[in-house]
Amino acid sequence: MRASGFALVTASMLPAFLARMSVTPAEERPSVRDRWVKRWANALLALFDIHVVVDGALPPPPRGRGRLIVANHRSAIDIGVLLSTFGGTMVSRADIAGWPVIGAAARAAGTVFVDRSNAKSGAATLRSITKHLEDGMTIALFPEGTTFDGDEVRTFHGGAFVAAARAGAEILPVGLAYPRTSGAAFVGESFPEHLARMARSDSTRMVLAVGAPFTPTKDTRAAAITGRAHDEVSTLVSRARTRCGP
Repeated sequence: MRASGFALVTASMLPAFLARMSVTPAEERPSVRDRWVKRWANALLALFDIHVVVDGALPPPPRGRGRLIVANHRSAIDIGVLLSTFGGTMVSRADIAGWPVIGAAARAAGTVFVDRSNAKSGAATLRSITKHLEDGMTIALFPEGTTFDGDEVRTFHGGAFVAAARAGAEILPVGLAYPRTSGAAFVGESFPEHLARMARSDSTRMVLAVGAPFTPTKDTRAAAITGRAHDEVSTLVSRARTRCGP
């Protein structure tokens, strides 16, 4: 029922969202999209009985500048968690754009798609992220590039941090932790299998630890920004794990 509900909620909200956007003035569309994205994410978290405990204060979005949310990546649920908490839009792998229902919803929500195997796609994604941040938008992404099991934070890809420096955007590090018995990790299975397994699980209490935002200058080396973000996310994951428990 939960798995079917996931598709039903998405499919039912999408036409209403598109209809609302069609009559919304261009200058108001980002705020309207943000409200609908949060509503969709909250509905999915409620459907799967995911309870998010926020550890730390949520800083208000910076005025006149974009914000880049960066986090470790363990579960498909992470997307709903970040969108519910921060709004904005996501950076996602390119193949999701073609998925039934989910792909259409992702496109409508302004998701930035990237094909890491294609250099041209990567360059286009970098330009798109930069433009979104220059326009004052919030973008969330997982710099590890894919999902992993456990709390170890893997190497970060640096492209988005270059975009943040170019745009003068704020970077907000976040750490996510799930109970180790929750089976939340999305590893070695298809998305439908992962969705079905999560749908069969009991209520899940996970922790989102929020760090302190920082703003790199345009002349800051990309490696330095990436390294700082990686270290801070690692620290936040440890903090989240302490609050989350085993």
